[in-house]
Amino acid sequence: MSGALAWIRRHLIAFAAGAVLVYMLVPNVVVAVFSFNNPTGRFNYEWSSFSTQAWTNVCGTPGICSSLGLSLKIGIIASLVATVLGTLVAFALGRHRFRGRAATNLLIFMPMATPEVVMGSSLLTLFVMMGVPSGQGAILIAHIMFCLSFVVVAVKARVASLDPRLEEAAADLGATPTQTFLRVTLPLAAPGIAAGGLLAFSLSFDDYIITNFQASPSSITFPMYVWGAAQRGTPVQINVIGTVMFLVALLVVIIGQVISSRRNNKVAA
Repeated sequence: MSGALAWIRRHLIAFAAGAVLVYMLVPNVVVAVFSFNNPTGRFNYEWSSFSTQAWTNVCGTPGICSSLGLSLKIGIIASLVATVLGTLVAFALGRHRFRGRAATNLLIFMPMATPEVVMGSSLLTLFVMMGVPSGQGAILIAHIMFCLSFVVVAVKARVASLDPRLEEAAADLGATPTQTFLRVTLPLAAPGIAAGGLLAFSLSFDDYIITNFQASPSSITFPMYVWGAAQRGTPVQINVIGTVMFLVALLVVIIGQVISSRRNNKVAA
């Protein structure tokens, strides 16, 4: 008995991690299972019978694919712009000392701490005062703004952990500042940049509150479509798209882990 208790104590952290992982994945499993459901009513909340109709006809519900395409378009553009700008800001804050640096850090943190309702209503007021029409343009500007903060935080953390001796060694070997940045600094900071970009895309794709303030009747994103559909009836295609997005995200994480493992093995060899 004492041996079993000792074994449980040694693996208690692993058990806790596994329980948390199961808790996080159960909703995704439920969504995936109900993507094969054939509901008898308007709502896909109770299992009726197995069917693959939703997978073979994803765009069968009017408006679902157009809203998905708009969310993907805005998410990709917003994440790319926020990643480029955020990386530049992160390197400036992490590598240079200048007047107003502390205030800049505070301003970068504010969009992350501000409630989305406050931010969405404030942006709407600003756009109305400036004459910016509601729609895709206003949504894109808003998404770039709040994604920028998360990219800066992710990249800045990576930049702070870089060993400056590697760049000094490259300079001693005759590399120019541009060559040092492109061949040493940028590859080392790439994981943080990729993490910031993926985080920005997920936040942009998933946002509803801020988007709802800036949207027009012709710019309905996928989260807004899901919210509207939930009032009338949830089509099974929503579960299909959610399952595909989860699998794509999981695949990206697995690919990243494989690349990281191979790189570490090469370095160890």
